[in-house]
Amino acid sequence: MQTTKEHDDRIAKMTFASVYPHYVTKVEKKGRTIAELHQVIEWLTGFNEKKLQEQIDKKVTFETFFKNATLNPNAKLITGVICGYRVEDIENPLTQKARYLDKLIDELAKGKKMEKILRV
Repeated sequence: MQTTKEHDDRIAKMTFASVYPHYVTKVEKKGRTIAELHQVIEWLTGFNEKKLQEQIDKKVTFETFFKNATLNPNAKLITGVICGYRVEDIENPLTQKARYLDKLIDELAKGKKMEKILRV
């Protein structure tokens, strides 16, 4: 699926630290924990809690965030629609990675079992 250059640029320049509190709010509002959120983020990116906090403290952009990450080889198993886009069809690699993260957090907030979210 083709996203616009403006859309891709906006995601690339957005800081992870500016979006992270929204992730926390979303999952906590649905009865999930920050520990579960961190587990999902670590599965996708390889960032343990310390490394994740460093990314937040440095206010890195999503571009830098995913450049520093080691994407899980099973990330390609993440499918479905998020924000109006089918994640497996997004052509821009950075936008796709950001939407993978959105999709996982959405699944967590919707109460899916962790084994399903982590594609075990």
